[in-house]
Amino acid sequence: MITKKTPAEIEKMRIAGAVVARCLKDISEQIVPGKTTTLDIDHMSEDLIRKYGAISSFKDYRGYPNTVCVAVNEEVVHGIPNGRILLPGDIIGIDLGAIVDGWHGDSAITVAVGGKASDEAMRLLRVTKEALFKGIEQARPGKRLSDIGHAIQSYVERHGYSVVRDLVGHGIGRSMHEEPHVPNYGAPGRGVRLEEGMTLAIEPMVNIGTYEVETLGDSWTVVTKDGSLSAHFEHTVAIRRDGPDILTALPTEEA
Repeated sequence: MITKKTPAEIEKMRIAGAVVARCLKDISEQIVPGKTTTLDIDHMSEDLIRKYGAISSFKDYRGYPNTVCVAVNEEVVHGIPNGRILLPGDIIGIDLGAIVDGWHGDSAITVAVGGKASDEAMRLLRVTKEALFKGIEQARPGKRLSDIGHAIQSYVERHGYSVVRDLVGHGIGRSMHEEPHVPNYGAPGRGVRLEEGMTLAIEPMVNIGTYEVETLGDSWTVVTKDGSLSAHFEHTVAIRRDGPDILTALPTEEA
């Protein structure tokens, strides 16, 4: 069942979203090429979430052992932090969720370690983030759920990349994963009609090569089947009467 939130409840979710946004910004600014490990990022995340008065959405969720998901290069999502050192030119996806007063915020960014990577990697990051906002533009009352995924897929494929099919976005609120599933692909005009008060985590995962993925032996880390680079961006979005309201955006970020 899809739960719609009141304006007051959406404001509570915005508080959790602000924690997530601040954590992601702080983490990305603290990565030191050749020194920082993915486990360091997990420790940063745990400290920052506590500092901002929240608790982790991810830790112990369905047995996940860490506070944050970290995906490097060909890793798509759900990478378990370990001792891997982040090198100049790597791209790293950081997916983080936080709970404040029982309400969840969930967001992800992909950044280039050291601020730059290959031209192709930087183009992938740009296109994936732009695709996220193409999807968010469709999160309006009266639209259909599949309009979000169609906008994302159309934009991504126009740039020669592919959208992961096996993983999708989701509703969010009192639980991290609520109905409905939010695919990043598909034909327009299908699925439930979007209504004011719905809250969605929209999260395109985009590969340079094939959209096919596989899960590693740790039962969590998802990688591209062909070893190509992958990027992931996500925002928690509320559907308001006058359009989408991004709950995990920094004050300086414009849709």
